Amino acid sequence: MRSAESARAGVPRWEITVPSRPGRLPGVTMAGFSDQANELRNVALVPHPTVMVIFDLGDQPFVIEDDCGSRQRERVVAGLAPHRARGRGFASSSECLQLRLSPMVAHAVLGASSELGGTLVALDDLWGRDAVRTQERLRAAASWEDRFAIAEAALARRADAGRALDPEVTFSWRQMVASRGRIRVERLVTEIGWSRKRLWSRFRAQVGLTPKRVAQLIRFDHAAHRLAAGHSAALVAAESGYADQSHLHRDVMAFAGMTPAAVAVQPFLAIDDVAWPPKHASVM
Repeated sequence: MRSAESARAGVPRWEITVPSRPGRLPGVTMAGFSDQANELRNVALVPHPTVMVIFDLGDQPFVIEDDCGSRQRERVVAGLAPHRARGRGFASSSECLQLRLSPMVAHAVLGASSELGGTLVALDDLWGRDAVRTQERLRAAASWEDRFAIAEAALARRADAGRALDPEVTFSWRQMVASRGRIRVERLVTEIGWSRKRLWSRFRAQVGLTPKRVAQLIRFDHAAHRLAAGHSAALVAAESGYADQSHLHRDVMAFAGMTPAAVAVQPFLAIDDVAWPPKHASVM
């Protein structure tokens, strides 16, 4: 188990704990957040090319809401690219477990895909009473190590009984990730031997967004992290496949609801290297 406190200038002082080694389920990463300084009260959830599951483990509610009016609490699933979602806490301290699931894992363990595109959903609606039982076990656990094991076991049970993505959809997703969202859909259609209409339909049904939107999300994620690393918007636009800086600005506004300069200083990006270390992070 690895624990660290984010302490750079402008970064909230969250204690972040991650597993000491990758779990046995590819495409799953976990991080535990403890906030004793009440800095998790109002933070934007910058879109990332994974499905996010949050278990609230604190004594007071931590609410996730978006600009479409959806509000979920305690056990929340945020689909790919939720509509400008924010976390809002109301306690003097907060604690939560966050899971990031690749679409391949999410399709199997959540039993929903198209329903999750850009939305917030209660985990209870997908897992029923098992969502509450899992949260109760997580809260009763003696350590973060135990919590990670409980969460992984819950995911593994459902993965074993879940549905696999079409091989063509999985291949297309991985090609998008490998190209950082810059591969053209026409090339994917040629490589998998499907029609454009069939790829569009199957991908949307199993991943939750269209291939074009997913490619844009992956490209945005790469650009957002480059911005957070201190690179100029002009350089990021040129290196990330955007036509120009205005194109980057439009995409960042569409996904995050803020300018590239504002995205660059968002707390969730600033702590990514702590909460989701490169050797563990996976969207595959």
